[in-house]
Amino acid sequence: MRFFLQAGLISLFVLLAGTTSGYAQIDPFNRDAARREEDAKIVKDMLAKQQSERDKKEHEALLKRAENALEISDELEKALEETQRLTPAEEKKLVELEKVVKKIRDDLGGDDDEEADKEEAAGPKNVKDLFVALRKSTLRMVEEVNKTTRFSISAAAIQSSNTVLRLVRMLKFSN
Repeated sequence: MRFFLQAGLISLFVLLAGTTSGYAQIDPFNRDAARREEDAKIVKDMLAKQQSERDKKEHEALLKRAENALEISDELEKALEETQRLTPAEEKKLVELEKVVKKIRDDLGGDDDEEADKEEAAGPKNVKDLFVALRKSTLRMVEEVNKTTRFSISAAAIQSSNTVLRLVRMLKFSN
């Protein structure tokens, strides 16, 4: 019986030693690496979703700025019809329109149009014609901005914004 007891203990020892060496073969870091990869994928998806939402909000803000520019242009044209000249209030609105249109152009990825500056002398000369041209150009810019998506860049919208800015500068200096 003692022999069986010793044989049983030795067998148990060998069995336990084999089991612990088997657990040593399992790499706990592999489970952690898989979990880290899954966490990284979740974080990437979350960041992509946040960027998409941010882009959507920026595009909506761009559209609102375009509508604001059109409203300012309308107000300027109505004021000119009433007074037939630029008052200090209209000059402030011109400055505000210039800021709004510059922001629109920057959001679209555009910059100053140097060729249009060379053509500036060929534009309308009197204030009334400048305001009519300003209104038409602002309307065209708004139409082009409304055609854009948050995934596109519109060269026509950038060109229209440069035209509006050129007319605003002409109006500011005509007074």
